[in-house]
Amino acid sequence: MSNISRRSFMAASSATLLSVLLAGCDSDTQEPAEQGGDATQAGGKHIYVLTASPDHGWTGQVGVFAQEKVDEVNESGTYTAELQTAGAAADQIAQVEDILAGDLSDVAGIVIQPLDDTVQSAIQQIVDAGVAYVAFDRIIEAVQDSAVANVKGDNEGIGAGSAAYFVENGMKPGDAVYIYQGDTSSVTTLRDSGFTEYLLGNLEFDGAKVPDDAKWTQDQIDAAITKSGAMNWSRSDTKAAFEALLGDEANAQIKWWYAEDDELAMGILEALNGGGISDSAKEAFYATKPFITGCGGLQEYYDVISGDSYADITANLGGVMSVTYSPSMIQTAIQDMVDHLDGKDVEQDHVIACENVTSENVADYVGFE
Repeated sequence: MSNISRRSFMAASSATLLSVLLAGCDSDTQEPAEQGGDATQAGGKHIYVLTASPDHGWTGQVGVFAQEKVDEVNESGTYTAELQTAGAAADQIAQVEDILAGDLSDVAGIVIQPLDDTVQSAIQQIVDAGVAYVAFDRIIEAVQDSAVANVKGDNEGIGAGSAAYFVENGMKPGDAVYIYQGDTSSVTTLRDSGFTEYLLGNLEFDGAKVPDDAKWTQDQIDAAITKSGAMNWSRSDTKAAFEALLGDEANAQIKWWYAEDDELAMGILEALNGGGISDSAKEAFYATKPFITGCGGLQEYYDVISGDSYADITANLGGVMSVTYSPSMIQTAIQDMVDHLDGKDVEQDHVIACENVTSENVADYVGFE
């Protein structure tokens, strides 16, 4: 071999060896990150469940049902779980940040009930960290595609169920309707749209669409349906708003009252039971034999539907009804996380069907306190 050839060979061999060594260094620096990513996504055993503070009503019962399921997970021994609650979105965001700042190799996943849409930033941090998460109840559209599952009741079905109940009881296209809205979230948007989409003939409820002779036009929707704005899921706010509304006795002629939560429906009933509405306005209101719907499964409202309370008021009404939206759905969300971690297929858009609860079938349902 000539000196030139030998030098060329040695140079090529050295370059090859250097490349191998450099590749090995790259491999060494990347390996822990890859292992850490695998551990975060599949190797951890601890499940965090983040919900609203269990103060009262529906959200309070979410916490009760969540704790029951957390205890069940811990007893099974495959995973550990803990419930953390927050009274404000900022607190919930801080909870997420604290979890992600810890040892991610121990984190199996996070089940979160976002308190409002500002929690989107925290959910994006969960995604960026490679941690599996399940969203419950309030689904934030911008990040929903990154969830293992988005578990929610059929919010459109709630609107459709209320509309179907009204139609069954004689509501005609163009009749005045008043909607008491929950808040400004996707939940309210869907409950609004379900109501109108059913009346337009675009959405089914219980396997059927609105009859052709009861179908509304968009112009009738726009002219006849009034929305309250956000009641913040508050009974007291709805009570005050209803009293103010009936201060103008022309509003007492409205027959169809769609409350987007049982607490809001109870606010109407408490207003009718109190002294904040004039007797003449109440007489005008009762003369129409009005109908009131709610949703959620509040036992107090189920007692009204069954005739065990507020009977003197409901005797003057055409009917009261609720649509199911059980807080026990949080247990489905936690189970979806467990199933995902076990390698099972999980439905990403996990919508739980709802049913109308009337005086005819209320005895078949157990509400929450």
